[in-house]
Amino acid sequence: MNVSDNYRNAWESYWSETAEGRGEAIWDADPSLSAEPHSALLLPHADPARTIVDLGCGNGTQTRYLATRFARAVGVDLSHAAVEHARRAESAGTVEFQQLDLTDTGAVRALHERLGDSNVYMRAVIHQSEPAARPAVAAAVAEIIGAEGRAFVVELTSGSRDVLQRAASDPGGPGPKLQRVFHHGLKPADADDAEIPRLLTEAGLKILAEGETALPQTENLADGTRIDLPAHWFVLAGA
Repeated sequence: MNVSDNYRNAWESYWSETAEGRGEAIWDADPSLSAEPHSALLLPHADPARTIVDLGCGNGTQTRYLATRFARAVGVDLSHAAVEHARRAESAGTVEFQQLDLTDTGAVRALHERLGDSNVYMRAVIHQSEPAARPAVAAAVAEIIGAEGRAFVVELTSGSRDVLQRAASDPGGPGPKLQRVFHHGLKPADADDAEIPRLLTEAGLKILAEGETALPQTENLADGTRIDLPAHWFVLAGA
C-alpha cells in the first residue's frame, strides 16, 4: 500500500512552510540530544563500516551527524520539500538524500539492492504514521537492514500525549512550532505503546536491546521548561 494523499500532502505542506535552519521544526533537536546518544546505543551492536539510512530524515540534521559515526549516511523522507531542505544544508560527501515512501515496497527493495544490508536510524516515524501504513513502515526497516544490518528505532509513548496536552493548554495556547504541527494535521503519539514492539516483531525483527528515554523538542512550555516527550527505544536485528 501507499500512504494517502491527505497524509502525503500534510507533510509536504508542513515542510514547504518550514523556514530554513536548524531547530525550526519542533523535533529538530541538536544531534547532541538525539542522534549522538542514540548512536552510542546502536554502535555496540552495529558495524560502523556499513551505510546507515535515516528513515524520515526531515531536513537532515541527524543524518549529517550519523555520517560522522558511520561510513556513509543516506537520509530518506516522504516529503520532497523536506529532502530539498536537507540537500540545501548538505555539507559532506558521505551524506545523500532522496525522497522515499516507506510503504512503497518496490522502492524500499530497490534502495536495499543499491546499498546492501545497511544500518537504520528511525526516530519517531511509526507513531505518527497512518494506522494502515504502520506495518509497511516496520517492514521497510527489516528490508533495509537485511541479515547483517542493525536498526535503532525510537518512538513516542502514550506519556507524550500528556506532555503535548499540557503544552496545548498553556496560557495563550501551544507555542508556534507545536501550533504548526496541529495546523497541518500531523498526529504525534498516535500509536498505542504495545503496538510498536508488536509491529516490529511481526515484521521479522528481533529486539536486541530496549529502554526508556525522552525526545527533546526545540520549544518550551510557558514556564520555560523544554518540551521533552517520553519515548521507548529499540535496537533491532533481522530474524
